[in-house]
Amino acid sequence: MEYIVKPEEEGRKLLSVLRGSMSVSWSSVKKARWHGTIMVNGEEAHTDRIVRAGDRVSIAWEPALPVYRPEPCELPIRIAWEDEHYLAVDKPAGIASQSSRNHPDDSLENALFAREGCPEHFIYRPVNRLDKGTGGLMLVARSAHAQHLAQQALHTPEFRRRYLAWTDGIPDRPAGRLDFPILRAEGATVRRVVSPEGKPAATRYRVLEKRGSGALVLLELETGRTHQIRVHLSHIGCPVRGDFLYGTERPEEFPGCFALHSAALCLKHPLTGETLRLTSLPPWAEDMNPDVLFMDMH
Repeated sequence: MEYIVKPEEEGRKLLSVLRGSMSVSWSSVKKARWHGTIMVNGEEAHTDRIVRAGDRVSIAWEPALPVYRPEPCELPIRIAWEDEHYLAVDKPAGIASQSSRNHPDDSLENALFAREGCPEHFIYRPVNRLDKGTGGLMLVARSAHAQHLAQQALHTPEFRRRYLAWTDGIPDRPAGRLDFPILRAEGATVRRVVSPEGKPAATRYRVLEKRGSGALVLLELETGRTHQIRVHLSHIGCPVRGDFLYGTERPEEFPGCFALHSAALCLKHPLTGETLRLTSLPPWAEDMNPDVLFMDMH
């Protein structure tokens, strides 16, 4: 990554330029300093150095070793958009986002590893994650710096995520805000519950249509707690259809998944400033007008 010092930045310390103008995380600065990969005009430089207008600042990082060695796996994934910094991947429902002891093969991580041609130093850098049973859009970064910048924007107006859910049960109000703190259930490893002792969690929602005893609901995250949408909808008596953990499993209708889908990403590209509006519709809402995904939620 390179940056040219601006005239108004002359006289500042190199660390100030790295952390401020270049938005490099402190952990990344420390890693680059350890490996001697912070340069000014092609020469290794200390972060206390005073910079001048026109100086060419560069920084690089040694790749971290992944916890699990990726293995190529051919999966039917759609790339909704990509550039040199990011990929927006349309993850199929029922596929794990990341390789693990329970999913060493059939993961989105391994599918991207195969798509990229199995590079020797491949590192999987998801910006946001989806539960195994949730399908739809995920943003994946191509570098540690790009991942850091995008994750800083999560839950801000510069990075908005919207979901579609088909619920069992209909919310009492056509639109609203679910503001219930979430806590890991006692003795559980995965399951979460609403509890006053939990961490703050807020989700906005709007009912798009009623479907018999259920509803098609548009939701937007204000926070990103584990299982947040699933826990909040279950708490108001409207669990996600097919949710084995918080509702009623429907294996014939939703094998290995449930009716929750990451349907829209609207973000300001952290490195180019471009505004991206990306959409993905699930099979159970494929006839919907995608423009509805960006409607006012307030």
